Order: sequence, then C-alpha cells, then structure tokens
Amino acid sequence: MPIVTAVKLAFVNYINYKGRARRNDFWWWMLFTVVAQLLIAGVSTSAGNLFSAAIFIPQIMFGIRRMHDVNKSGWWILLPIGNLIFWAQPGDVSINRFGPPAPPANF
Repeated sequence: MPIVTAVKLAFVNYINYKGRARRNDFWWWMLFTVVAQLLIAGVSTSAGNLFSAAIFIPQIMFGIRRMHDVNKSGWWILLPIGNLIFWAQPGDVSINRFGPPAPPANF
C-alpha cells in the first residue's frame, strides 16, 4: 500500500528537511492531501482548515526533500511553476550533494 507508506513517511519526518524523498512517495502524499482536504472540507469548513494547518509543515518538508532528490535547493519550492516541474522529474539514482537516494520505506 504505497499511499499508507507515503503518509506514514510524511508524518515520521514531520520536521525533517534533510535527505531526499522519492518521487512516487511524494505524489502519493499529494494525492492523500488533496483527497482528504476535499472530503474533510466537504463535511466541515472548520475541520478542513484544521486539517490544512496540520499538514502544512509536513507538506513543505516533503517538498523540500523532493527538491533534494532532483539535486535542487529546497528554496525552489517558493516558485510555483518551477517546483511542479522539478517534482515531476525522476530523482538522481546516485549520491548527490544532499545524500544517497531515499531507501524504500518498509512500514
């Protein structure tokens, strides 16, 4: 279940901006956040806002680690179009300046 693994990975690394994040884990996390936000906000706007606040930091940290996987600085997440392009690229298969590739998560 890749989506469960990606969600666990995001919350385990809640404030970790170092290292790298694999592309498929990142996109599973994005799918989870969008679907959950739509479902929760559909029930209650207040609950949707609370959920958005709860996932704000993990979302940023996951995005920074994803940038590191394509050998870019985490500051690139400030450019909306640029970060989408880099998030879609495959990560480096070898060691880059941010460390070795992220290992497959086994939860």
